[in-house]
Amino acid sequence: MQPLIVASRNPDKIRELKELLSPLKIVVHSFLDFPTIPSPIEDKDTIAGNAMKKALYGASRIGMLCLADDTGMFIDALDGAPGVYSARYAGTGCSYLDNRRKVLIQMDGKQNRAAHFDTAIALADRDGIIAIVTASVSGTICIRERGENGFGYDNLFEPDGLGKTYAELSDVEKNIYSHRSLAIKKIIPILERIVTSCND
Repeated sequence: MQPLIVASRNPDKIRELKELLSPLKIVVHSFLDFPTIPSPIEDKDTIAGNAMKKALYGASRIGMLCLADDTGMFIDALDGAPGVYSARYAGTGCSYLDNRRKVLIQMDGKQNRAAHFDTAIALADRDGIIAIVTASVSGTICIRERGENGFGYDNLFEPDGLGKTYAELSDVEKNIYSHRSLAIKKIIPILERIVTSCND
């Protein structure tokens, strides 16, 4: 079967991506399977730039088809922050909780609580970028954390029209509505063509 590497060492993200990719007949690895290879520095100005950098890095260093995701939460009242810095908003080595606490402190008293989650997914092989897709989900920032599921900012973000935070959804529900699942749905047809061509 066609192998694929996910350019991440985040176990939560890897688990979610593997589940979203499960309909495909591919073997999914991650950077966790290659501990001697250092992680690339995410220093681009956009999530799309970071996704492309990680995909190209993984494909060139490991020699395998590589999928990379970069995601950011963009809050209107904070001028788009945390944005591209979402994973490390509270500083290097911070936890999910540290990031959420910083957002709640900064959003204290704010009337405008509109936000959106954006995901960029890049696919690359040793010859370069094959495709890049994006998806976005609009919603609001809650005044306090709600829900026990998910990870990252899921406890704070309520997508428009759902009446629940991501963390109040089951894994199955989140994989229907999330920004990451919408982006994966766009990249799956491209992966299917690659898998089919490799099996011919």
